[in-house]
Amino acid sequence: MYVCSCFGVTERQVKQHAADGACTPRQIASACKAGTDCGSCVRRIQAILGRGACPRRDLADQGKPVLAELDEAA
Repeated sequence: MYVCSCFGVTERQVKQHAADGACTPRQIASACKAGTDCGSCVRRIQAILGRGACPRRDLADQGKPVLAELDEAA
């Protein structure tokens, strides 16, 4: 089932990006552009993501850098 018809992103793809660490609609947008055109799918993305455990969200809540692994790779 398509979540984002603007970019042809499926629910399965959103779930895969979430499993890979994307915890917010903005992070999903960075991964696959879903939610960046008309925006009508953002609420659906939020529903898919839910409020489950998110290591990056936990780090952000603690005031720690959430992209540390990217900084180390550079």
